[in-house]
Amino acid sequence: MQFTTEHEQMRRTARQFVANEIDPHAAGWEQAGRFPAHALFKKLGDLGLLGIHKPVENGGLGLDVSYNLVVAEELGRAACGGVPLAIGVQTDMATPALARFGSRELRDEFLTPAIAGDYVSSIAVSEPHAGSDVAAIKTTARKDGGDYVINGSKMWITNSLQADFFCLLANTGDGPKHANKSLIIVPAKTRGISFSAPLNKLGMRSSDTAQVFFDDVRVPQRYLIGQENFGFMMQMMQFQEERLFGAANTIGAVERCIELTTAYARERQVFGMSLLDNQTVHFRLAELRTELEALRALTYQACEKHIAGDDVTMLASMAKLKAGRLVREAADACLQLWGGQGYMWDNPASQLYRDGRLCSIGGGADEVMLGIICKLTDTLPGRKKA
Repeated sequence: MQFTTEHEQMRRTARQFVANEIDPHAAGWEQAGRFPAHALFKKLGDLGLLGIHKPVENGGLGLDVSYNLVVAEELGRAACGGVPLAIGVQTDMATPALARFGSRELRDEFLTPAIAGDYVSSIAVSEPHAGSDVAAIKTTARKDGGDYVINGSKMWITNSLQADFFCLLANTGDGPKHANKSLIIVPAKTRGISFSAPLNKLGMRSSDTAQVFFDDVRVPQRYLIGQENFGFMMQMMQFQEERLFGAANTIGAVERCIELTTAYARERQVFGMSLLDNQTVHFRLAELRTELEALRALTYQACEKHIAGDDVTMLASMAKLKAGRLVREAADACLQLWGGQGYMWDNPASQLYRDGRLCSIGGGADEVMLGIICKLTDTLPGRKKA
């Protein structure tokens, strides 16, 4: 992928934002279990970083997704994973379908303030019994007059405790499970919505996450995104942008961890020489660098094809699979090289060890990615099914 001067300017802007607005506060936000989403998102919105590939008429920059992935990489270099995750929910998980399929009125009401940083958004798909198996959700939205009446619950919902609106997937019909679901915008202050206490997570602790309950929640039918009962298809499309964001974000996170570990290994003296002078250590870091560049190449290839209008379901799934596995491998290997320091809570390798584990679960587990890849590989030109 060829980067322009504009790409590099955006990269510098994002890197400066991380250095000035996230890293100095990351430790405190991790301890508090949340960060001030509205204040931080407003700063992002003022820089244009919440609508990079969103419509100009809604305040976006109207650029292609390559610019967004450059920013995703730089956000990945933050000193914690929870804040970049929350930003990714806003830009690449809760708003893509709204931007692509939402009516002009719906976009004006919700997308425009989300791009400006005035609203915080959240994606409400997963349920206690339905994570990667999206078709198994039980939340319903039944018509009553001109409204939808929503009942059910959503689990592991990022940004939920500070959200202004949810992009919610619900069953709106009695037909086949892949053709009876709709995406609906639900304002977070609507009567009938309640929340659990913040969930006690292994990682991503600076982002607020909770279970959300919907008890006879009434919203107007005009809050429907696109066509009724086409929500499953729209959510599958949203997943592709989520997976590309996740892969790019992981590139930045792994790169930072390797850089910091290399610097530590160069300084650390063991048995009369630097740790980096041990060939096994030097080779291990070289292996991780090579794997990182393989992930970068795969992610960039998927990005280029996405820009060209191609279906990138398989490549995006491969990139997410590779990202989830590499971040685990890299975090574990780097933690080992830090020794006892790596086992400390505030060490960058242990931070990535905790935060990065989600990459193989959220947005579709590794096993789901493998199933998608197998299915699509069987249909490649020239392949004969057994």
